[in-house]
Amino acid sequence: MSRSGVVVIGSITADVTAFADRLPRPGETVLGKDFTLVLGGKGANQAVSSAHLGVPTWMVGHVGEDPFADLTRDSLAEHGVRIDWVRRVPGPTGVAHIRVDNCGQNDIVITPLANAHLDEAAVDRALEVLAPQASVLLLQLEIRSEISVYAAAAGRRAGLRVILDPAPAAELPDEVWRDIDVVTPNESEAAAITGVEVTDHGSAVRAARWFIDRSVGQAIVTLGDKGAVSVDASGATVFDAIPVSVIDTTAAGDAFTGTFGGALASGWSTKDAINLAMASGALAVTKPGASPSLPGLAEITQLAGQPDRVM
Repeated sequence: MSRSGVVVIGSITADVTAFADRLPRPGETVLGKDFTLVLGGKGANQAVSSAHLGVPTWMVGHVGEDPFADLTRDSLAEHGVRIDWVRRVPGPTGVAHIRVDNCGQNDIVITPLANAHLDEAAVDRALEVLAPQASVLLLQLEIRSEISVYAAAAGRRAGLRVILDPAPAAELPDEVWRDIDVVTPNESEAAAITGVEVTDHGSAVRAARWFIDRSVGQAIVTLGDKGAVSVDASGATVFDAIPVSVIDTTAAGDAFTGTFGGALASGWSTKDAINLAMASGALAVTKPGASPSLPGLAEITQLAGQPDRVM
């Protein structure tokens, strides 16, 4: 049986997004310009990005028993994600409340709800069936962090390449890092976890080496319009940003990690997978919303191919 698929264990939300000229200050009301209600959640977004490459991609997660459950499940399926392991649990589906200003910057409040019911038994059941069909496991931290930690160890035992997007940043036990093949924080997440203030390529490399020192195989720190740095035991490489007009930065990191994982599962080299991921993240910020902004393979490959350099 071919192991060319991707398993995503993580969050599924209905994203409620308001767009305004600027974000309100505490206690202030501002008038908005637009509103969307779409599929979101870091797990779901990464699954969509992987599936858009044509990679068999399974989502493992929970939704509730409300109208948002149908919205999220149907949207995943429409994007090509396999939803056999998306389970319904009592109560409401997870919700993200997102606000976006006219510069494309956002703030987000995640209410996990059904996502909090994902447990070790669900991880075990899914991996027992799916691991023989997959080569990559994608994890994030919008579900309970202890479940992501458990899934990392289970994925490692199952022979999967384990990729963790440590977002939102959380304190994790030191032993988790030995189960992680690739970690993909942005600059703020890298700083929160490592204690290294990340402001440029040099400080991003120092933060990335914190992960390498703890047995992570590769650390990729994304830096928005400053590009990204990739560090492993052989050294550090800078990947330059692709200039685009920013509309909404929601899901840019998910586009990066989902495309990167899908590309690795498809057999792309690590360098080429990062270039594809850079293009995917850049394209994601040019459209509003989470899942609607995630690009397809043709768009990604057309934009990819920007030069990288060894530090």
